[in-house]
Amino acid sequence: MSAPEGQQNNSSATDFGPPTLIASDVDGTLIDDENRVSRRTIDVIGAALGAGSEFVLATGRPPRWIAEITDQFEGTPARVRYAVCANGAILYDVEHDRVLSAATLDPDILEKLVERAYSQIPGCGIAAERAGRSAHDAATLPFVATAGYRHAWLNPDHIEVGDDDVYAEPAVKLLVRQPDMRSDEMAARLRDAVGGLAQITFSTDNGLIELSMPDTHKAAGLAELVGLVGLSADATVAFGDMPNDVEMLTWADHGVAMSHGHPAALAAADEITVGNNEHGVARVLERWFG
Repeated sequence: MSAPEGQQNNSSATDFGPPTLIASDVDGTLIDDENRVSRRTIDVIGAALGAGSEFVLATGRPPRWIAEITDQFEGTPARVRYAVCANGAILYDVEHDRVLSAATLDPDILEKLVERAYSQIPGCGIAAERAGRSAHDAATLPFVATAGYRHAWLNPDHIEVGDDDVYAEPAVKLLVRQPDMRSDEMAARLRDAVGGLAQITFSTDNGLIELSMPDTHKAAGLAELVGLVGLSADATVAFGDMPNDVEMLTWADHGVAMSHGHPAALAAADEITVGNNEHGVARVLERWFG
């Protein structure tokens, strides 16, 4: 499904703005397919900050993958002070490299989830994302995976461990990987088996689903961050493209989906902009800060 720039799903969308809080997904939304934040996007974010708005990343990425994005803002008026990471499970102070809070699944719950994943999704690999005190906490193994785990990204950084070791310590996310299946099919298979033990979502269609604490998602993380550090959420705009953005797009006063996005994200949004390779985030923000 695609839509022209500025297509409205909600007739009140034109009455919104300017935003006091801007929240953006990263992959498929803020950055292009070469992992770059365009200069056009950086410039309009800088203008928004100059006008008194706050800009927050809201991503499935862990803190250790945030610098790849924020380093691109160096030497410009744009900056990122905070990031909601791991789909809302981690609140991260970017400027001070400090994890403010982490919602973790206990080992006994992780063990049950692993058993059910193996039962419902044959041949899957399992991994766990853990939270340290910072992006590079040497005391914590941040990402551990079973021997059968086939990484979904080009920059694998996991430590291979035995099955029991995956759930030996609390984790912010349990990742289930089966590249021979689509992510939505995996989520559908596992949803009834998991029940209320965990929140299930995904940010890619290529056979990866992520499980976290119940009611943990980007919207919950943003709401907690607003209260924790005193951000203004009087008028919030959020950008996203995948099912892990749905709650955020619904929570925001004005939710914007990318035109290439998953049908669930498109349905949740108030507006559909152009794609991440066409400065979709910038084009919307330029309405107020251009």
